[in-house]
Amino acid sequence: MTPPTAPVPHLKETTVDGATLRYAERGEGDPLVLLHGWPESHLAWEHQLGPLSANRRVIAPDLLGWGASDRDLALSHDYDTEVDRIARMLDALGLDRVDLAAHDYGGFLGVGFVQRYPHRVRRFAILNSRGHSVLAAPYYQLFGIFTTAARHRVTRPLLTTPLIHLVHRLGMRKYVRNGTFEADRLDHYLSVLRTRAGRRWYAHFWSGYQVRVRRELAAGLPAITCPTTVIWGTHDPGIRFRTALELTRAIPTAQLVRIDGDHFIMEQRPDEVTEALLDWLDRPAD
Repeated sequence: MTPPTAPVPHLKETTVDGATLRYAERGEGDPLVLLHGWPESHLAWEHQLGPLSANRRVIAPDLLGWGASDRDLALSHDYDTEVDRIARMLDALGLDRVDLAAHDYGGFLGVGFVQRYPHRVRRFAILNSRGHSVLAAPYYQLFGIFTTAARHRVTRPLLTTPLIHLVHRLGMRKYVRNGTFEADRLDHYLSVLRTRAGRRWYAHFWSGYQVRVRRELAAGLPAITCPTTVIWGTHDPGIRFRTALELTRAIPTAQLVRIDGDHFIMEQRPDEVTEALLDWLDRPAD
C-alpha cells in the first residue's frame, strides 16, 4: 500500500475494502452520488456540487486510487471488483438507495452497477462514458498499450517512468487551451504521476483494466428501468456520439441531452450540465 494521503480539510472520509476513501459532501435530503472519471477526482463536479445540494445530500467521492483517497496495491481494480466496490462504498456511507450520476470511467462502472444492483439506484445519469461500448480507435489502442504494458514485468516500467507524466500532460493540454480547466487543475489531476509510488499504483490500475467490449453490459441495457438521462458533449474525440445514441435507444426510460462540448463536459459547460441534472432529478421515480 502506498503511504496514506494526508487529510484534506474539506473532505470527509470512510473506509472501503480496508482503505481510506475521501469524499465531498454537501446538503441534506435524498442522497445523490456523483462518480468521476479518469484521471479526475471529486473536483470534476465542483461546479455542480452547490446547485445540486440545494435539496439533496450530494456525495462526490474520490474513487479508491484517485484524488485524495488511498492507493492500495493490494486491492484489485478489475471491472467486477470495482462495480461491487461501489456497493461497499454505499454501505460504508450508510446509503441504501441513491440517485447516481457518473462520468467517463465512473459511467462505465455505473452501467454495471445499475444492472447488478437495480434496487439501489433511484435514477441514473451517464455523461460522456464508454458505458456499454469501447473507446474510439486511437484511445482504444493507447489504453490497450497501457494495459498490455502493465501486465508484464518487462514492459511495466513504461508506465512507471517519470516520462509518463509528460506524456499525459502533453496529451491533455488541449483541455487547458479550450478552457475546460485551468493549468493548475490539470496539474492536480496528474499529480499522481509525479511520484514513484503514484506511478506504481497507476500501472497497477491499468493491469486490471479491460479495453474490450463487455457484451453483457449492452445486453442488459433494456433492463434498466429507472429514470435515466444521457448527457453528452457531442465533440468528444475519445468516445463516439453513437455511444450516447445507443444508450438512449436501448434504455427504455432514457432521455438524451446534447451539449456543444468535449469530453470533460461538467467543467467545460458547467451550467448546461447542472441544468440537465436538475431536470433529471425532477423526473418522478419509484
